[in-house]
Amino acid sequence: MIAAIIILLALFSLSGLPIFAGIMGAAMLGLHANSVDFSAIAIEIFRLANAPVLLAIPLFTFAGYLLSEGQTSTRLVRFSRSLFGWLPGGLGVVALVSSAFFTAITGATGVTIIALGGLLLPALLSEKYNERFSLGLVTSSGSLGLLFPPSLPIILYGFVSGVSIEKLFMAGLLPGLLIVGALCLFSIFMGRKWKLETPSFSVSEFFLALKEAAWEIPIPFLILAGIYSGFCTATEAAALTVVYVLFLKTIVFRELSLLSDVPGIMLASMKMVGGIMIVLGAALGFTNYLVDAFVPMKLFEFMKGMIESKLAFLLVLNLFLLLVGCMMDIFSAILVVVPLIIPLADKFNVDPVHLGVIFLANLGIGYNTPPIGLNLFIASTRFEQPIVDLYRATVPFLLILLLTLALITYWPSLSLYLPKWVT
Repeated sequence: MIAAIIILLALFSLSGLPIFAGIMGAAMLGLHANSVDFSAIAIEIFRLANAPVLLAIPLFTFAGYLLSEGQTSTRLVRFSRSLFGWLPGGLGVVALVSSAFFTAITGATGVTIIALGGLLLPALLSEKYNERFSLGLVTSSGSLGLLFPPSLPIILYGFVSGVSIEKLFMAGLLPGLLIVGALCLFSIFMGRKWKLETPSFSVSEFFLALKEAAWEIPIPFLILAGIYSGFCTATEAAALTVVYVLFLKTIVFRELSLLSDVPGIMLASMKMVGGIMIVLGAALGFTNYLVDAFVPMKLFEFMKGMIESKLAFLLVLNLFLLLVGCMMDIFSAILVVVPLIIPLADKFNVDPVHLGVIFLANLGIGYNTPPIGLNLFIASTRFEQPIVDLYRATVPFLLILLLTLALITYWPSLSLYLPKWVT
């Protein structure tokens, strides 16, 4: 039966039908084979509708879409440039830091490449950065912010896995900084190698850029402060973020009209949320079948005969998740794959918080992994470059990302040090 379901999912994928249809069909086939009433799916969807934490997803998504409009990206790039532009390879550092920050607050890697790529790539080329290096950097930077709050994938992972979202927020900080820091060091190294001209640090420009971006820079820090001080929950923080961003965009900067612009942005953001929720409802029904059929236990018994150590399990897990990250968007991957790997990881004594960081780091890297990583195709379209050129351009960055992934995987304390302070 499991083989039949895998074949069914593959056929749905190859036919181009929506992923939720394939998942729902597989769930119905599995439940029928186990003589379980289809009402189990409706019960799971009802449970989904009554989950308060999921309210944070549409709210943060809406806030992210609002921030992607107007001149937020320009202000963030200017501030980053005033802070890091004086370093050798400093403009590369600016691109990495700005992209990570923008992805964290907007929640989507494709939006980062589209919104910031038009600013960053011409700037890099104008300052004599190698074209292949510049393409690889801008493409790879699109998924750097997935481990930083208020990342939507972290919230969704926490809901599906049952792991504390607050602990996941804290767990992602140090690994996220490691990933961004490693790529920044690579940019500085290349800047020194090419002997690029860099402007001197300007105190006046720094304060002007800080003044311009002062309303938007604190957003992630305010969210964290609100949650960890006990002032608000993650859902309440999301609602406050929407109010704050609406205030900025419509009153402070006057970049959007509350009546003519905001409804359209709201509609676009809710289309994305609707797609996530449809897949989530189908995935919960599929999970119900997996539990009833003891699929995780069967997978564990199968792997136990081949893999005996925790280190080997983590290696196989990384290879599997990189493949998943290439083939699926991160939201679908969380919904479909997480229920399968959590019981396996538990058997190998992998901490669930650490597992969450490994999972999200892998999928972020998978976006940039040839031949079908999503960021590669978005960048190819955005910059009008052959996809093969993007493969070559991202290889050095991909190697660095894989090195940081190994450190994150086999150095659990990096992910678990900060969460232990969360009660």
